[in-house]
Amino acid sequence: MTAEKVLYQSDISIFEVPLFQAMRRLQQAGEVHAKRVARYGGLTPMQLLILRALADEARLTASALSRRVSLTAATLSVLLDRLEERGLLQRQRDERDRRRQWLVLAEAGRALLEEAPPLLPPEFRLRFAALPEWERHALTAALLRVAELCGGE
Repeated sequence: MTAEKVLYQSDISIFEVPLFQAMRRLQQAGEVHAKRVARYGGLTPMQLLILRALADEARLTASALSRRVSLTAATLSVLLDRLEERGLLQRQRDERDRRRQWLVLAEAGRALLEEAPPLLPPEFRLRFAALPEWERHALTAALLRVAELCGGE
């Protein structure tokens, strides 16, 4: 018997449908909010996340940013190109090591972030904020764990 059949026949099967449904609802809510965010300045939530990560640091390398926002180098590269074309970030060569390139938030990117919508839908933010702190921590930990189980970092 294969490992897949053993898993299917085990106790996990009672969780499969409700877990899938919950994950699908999260995905749909994320897609709806992404469309709302895109109406603002044509940015995707991932582009906003990148700009926010750069705003938190004076400068980052692409590899450090990749780890911070959980994107592959190839995917990040495409997004960085688009943000640079729009003048929202700048790439700067390291003065000591010319092979190293720093990513820096441009003034236009900083200004855009001041007006940008939140990464999470407003309804969610309100409901989440109303929860006790212990529950907010528990839900965050659970979602991070689910992402890890799905293969995300």
